[in-house]
Amino acid sequence: MKVAGFIANRIAFNHQRSFSRFIIRLSVAATIISVAVMIITLAFVNGFQEQVSQKVFSFWGHLRIQEKQPFKALIAEEIPIEKNDTLIDAIRQKPGIESIHPFATKYATLKTRDDIEGVLLKGVDSSYDFVHFASFIREGRAIHFNDSTYSREIMISAYTAKQLQLAVNDRVLIYFIRPDGTYRPDRLTVAGIFKTGIEEYDKTFAIGDLKLLQRLNDWSATEVGGYEIFLKDYRMMDSVAEDLYNMDLFPLTWDTRTVRDISPNIFDWLYIQNKNRNVLLGLMIIVALINLITCLIILVLERVRMIGILKALGATNWTIQQIFLRHSLFITLAGIAVGTGVALGILYLQQATGFIKLQEDAYYLSEAAVSIVWWEVGAVCGGTLLICFLVLMIPTILVRKIQPVKAIRFS
Repeated sequence: MKVAGFIANRIAFNHQRSFSRFIIRLSVAATIISVAVMIITLAFVNGFQEQVSQKVFSFWGHLRIQEKQPFKALIAEEIPIEKNDTLIDAIRQKPGIESIHPFATKYATLKTRDDIEGVLLKGVDSSYDFVHFASFIREGRAIHFNDSTYSREIMISAYTAKQLQLAVNDRVLIYFIRPDGTYRPDRLTVAGIFKTGIEEYDKTFAIGDLKLLQRLNDWSATEVGGYEIFLKDYRMMDSVAEDLYNMDLFPLTWDTRTVRDISPNIFDWLYIQNKNRNVLLGLMIIVALINLITCLIILVLERVRMIGILKALGATNWTIQQIFLRHSLFITLAGIAVGTGVALGILYLQQATGFIKLQEDAYYLSEAAVSIVWWEVGAVCGGTLLICFLVLMIPTILVRKIQPVKAIRFS
């Protein structure tokens, strides 16, 4: 064991010029690139999925309670339901529930002197926690609520503001179609301008007071479109939705739906990223293995004479195999260490500066998001080391086939 280690060290740290020296450097570079790309890919995919998911959650919550409407689209008004304070209080007491609040939506038309734009006004009440929405606000503030009457403020998207040439504190005329078919105009003040980065939302929605929608729909103060629920852990969406639906107090005509069910196109697209990630990881592992195997074969062939002399002196095949395995281990460890350092450096630089930009209209993000999961970094390093070590056992079998007499004559 000591002999194998001594010889492996002499070979690894030998500065003599040779063809194998160039191949070793090439293998180390390939391992560095492979490990760095795998770690960076995992961090970018994790960050991308988390950030886009969080945008959807922040806009819609994690769960929605509404009247059963099997074929209802996301962009559509709701059938009103009666408030059930007993049920809502029971839901608030359940573990995992962060908040619950009523909402409703209604089509409206915004009009200025020169332009007109259609929106789906989402009404919320004073219980809504705008902390979830704060990251979307680009100018101004959230709407303020009145205890006595409805708020005459509105939040519009940056897209709508650009189309209508509106700024914060500007007044805008809004038209609603009432249940009897007549138009109801009102004048609201733009309190804030938001941008989610999700084109479907930014081109469609505006935020207003739920009381205004109740008045326009001729609803009573106890009627709402539904409830939005925020959870402490989004991974519990399915189990919490089923638990709420099975509550004894839960009305038979109501339904619980996760935001994943409401916006399946976005989440299906996010899950496709997992396949792309896995393909890239597989390719990087194959590249690293091919380079290391090639390197080891060249090392063995270049040291044929040395192998013959060692065998003639009584060295076993396993002892000689250990020499080359240890040498390959030096190459692999150097590649893993430097590759990990390079990857983490790039990731921390991206977090600090955001130098990698994205087209927000296409990717819902203006810059690449980073989420470093340390067990994944450890798995990449440990997995690469283990796989390379096992695969590198194959080329060392060449050592067993080398005959001492022929090897010593080999030049």
